[in-house]
Amino acid sequence: MGRTALYRDPIPFHSARSEVQLEADALLLRMPDGRSRCLQLDGCEPVTTDGVVITPIDNRLERRFVRMLVLERDHERNVVITPPDQGAVAPNVVRVPEAPADAAIVGEHEWDAIADWVMGGGRLAACAIADLARLAVIATTQFAVLIGEVAAQRALELGWAARGPLRGGADLETALQPLSDAARDSPRAAEALISAFAHAAGVTRRRRRPW
Repeated sequence: MGRTALYRDPIPFHSARSEVQLEADALLLRMPDGRSRCLQLDGCEPVTTDGVVITPIDNRLERRFVRMLVLERDHERNVVITPPDQGAVAPNVVRVPEAPADAAIVGEHEWDAIADWVMGGGRLAACAIADLARLAVIATTQFAVLIGEVAAQRALELGWAARGPLRGGADLETALQPLSDAARDSPRAAEALISAFAHAAGVTRRRRRPW
């Protein structure tokens, strides 16, 4: 949060979230009012910053702290923010930009995964297996399958670098543990995990094939 001063709010506050699905080059959002939005990521200029939203609470307007992911592309400017639930920004202490009224509110873990993905250039090859697991949780089915294949390749490469070609599934399962953990609560991560094991099995068979 940097130097942003917050007043912790003892009153429970919960804002409506948007449902999110991630594709390789797009962010799909289902807004709380049922509207669907598709934010194209290819060619966008992403920026992250602290911000505020102006929220009515108990018949008064309050400046609530959020983190903002700003996506600018062509003449479009879309903003994705964390829930304004952490506290009120202290008045006259710090000046931060105000999030637009149409900003999409997503959960903090989802925001972190999306922001890291976009700010990192949207390259799966640059992601660790733990990062791939985070992405799989919010991925579309098609993208989850691709994430699983990349995770398997990364796990196999780790195994080959450490001890040579994998002789069994134990090392693979250990390397894919972050994805296995995510799969316990996420159907999309489970699809990615199935894809990872299927891809790893095919690669291992090809490497063992006698010539």
